[in-house]
Amino acid sequence: MSKVVVITSGKGGVGKTTTAASIAIGLAKQGHKTAVIDFDVGLRNLDLIMGVERRVVYDFVNVINGEATLKQALIRDKRADGLFILPASQTRDKESLTKEGVESVIEELKSEGFEFIVCDSPAGIEKGAYMAMYFADEAIVVTNPEVSSVRDSDRVLGLLQSKTRKAEQGDVVKEHLLIARYSPVRVDEGDMLSLEDILDILAIPMIGAIPESGSVLQASNRGIPVILDDKSQAGQAYSDVVARFLGETVPHRFLEVEKKGFLQRLFA
Repeated sequence: MSKVVVITSGKGGVGKTTTAASIAIGLAKQGHKTAVIDFDVGLRNLDLIMGVERRVVYDFVNVINGEATLKQALIRDKRADGLFILPASQTRDKESLTKEGVESVIEELKSEGFEFIVCDSPAGIEKGAYMAMYFADEAIVVTNPEVSSVRDSDRVLGLLQSKTRKAEQGDVVKEHLLIARYSPVRVDEGDMLSLEDILDILAIPMIGAIPESGSVLQASNRGIPVILDDKSQAGQAYSDVVARFLGETVPHRFLEVEKKGFLQRLFA
């Protein structure tokens, strides 16, 4: 059975596209046929993060408007069998997305045997974000450990609970919290909200915390989802998130200040 998963948040720049790319490729690496759709019409970035920007011929809006078939627009990822990217248009605006058009694309993906359809939501709470979340079965809400980001995520939770198709049917979208750019050192110094503070405010289960790491930016600039960098803590944390999403019990890592050994303290 196909599952539609939206990666969302209210605030821009929190790591939604990085998360969508890493989760999509992680699911495909686990043997699940996966499509990831960029809903950020006019400001597409998913193709850059995935390293397929030179292979874009047709886009999401072309398919909705009947200017291309879904098979023409989908880009097969060369690093993971069963992973396909549907890029956003750079030349249209978010008004090009219609509920009927989005539904038709999602239903066609389901009919093609895709197990997971990952929707990379744009920032904010306007039409693009609404379209990305409307058909969701599950949502991964990405937030940073700062007050404004957490407040905006709380607003998005309200929309998930009231403005989705499941809400209209009296059902609920399953919600997961992912905290990106988490630094235990900065939490200890009082520069960031703690996990406890964030969980107390948002009150949804945490699927993972991604440590603050330069490897995320380096991977993005190279067009390689950071989950493929298994030597980095961020890549390992995303792998843990995918495992938890698939139902595995995996302990959380990178949440405490790393204790220095004797030699590290000696030469500090």
